[in-house]
Amino acid sequence: MIDLNKTIDHTNLKPFATRKDIEKLCAEARTFHFASVCVNPANVALAKELLAGSDVMVCTVIGFPLGQNTTAVKVAETEDAYALGCDEFDMVINVGRLKDGCTDYVRGEIEAVVKAAKGKTVKVIIETGLLTDEEKALATRLSCEAGAHFVKTCTGVSAGIATVEDIRLMKSNLSGNVKLKASAGIKTYESAQALLDAGADRIGTSAGISIIESAPKS
Repeated sequence: MIDLNKTIDHTNLKPFATRKDIEKLCAEARTFHFASVCVNPANVALAKELLAGSDVMVCTVIGFPLGQNTTAVKVAETEDAYALGCDEFDMVINVGRLKDGCTDYVRGEIEAVVKAAKGKTVKVIIETGLLTDEEKALATRLSCEAGAHFVKTCTGVSAGIATVEDIRLMKSNLSGNVKLKASAGIKTYESAQALLDAGADRIGTSAGISIIESAPKS
């Protein structure tokens, strides 16, 4: 069984995050041995430097937070972050295209980012708070078809938070070895554990330390 700390992507995606904030984030991640830090693309190089020699990966966001960049821009973001040593890429789908029924577009865009990541982990953010249950299921299936490694609930910027119901729905539509990341609104050990119990493999949160510290002691 994976340790709780290794399910957490320790996150700071605030637009006003300073160098000192990223230094703090990375120091905390080292101390608690989180799975990764998740930072904006402009902070990838710094996080990679700060975490050198540690067991913590660097994750960044692609097309964040709206997903409305062109595919070429998302690919360029991925390639740039890859060149800086980024380990994982959380990309936002084009929700409007999904709602328009442009399944080939959505699938193709994910495929393009997966290709640009050259074998590194790609997590697809489908923005569950903006979707119907049918659209959540479709977005999950398209992500799997396109070669994604994870499907993720939310950015935390648009409407919606990670829910047990959504994780269960998404899990029922997974194929292959694709995993789930729950993100947005996860502030307590109880909420994190409930999402993990429902099928999530990774938790995206800025409250990782309090989640770990409030976990029952074995």
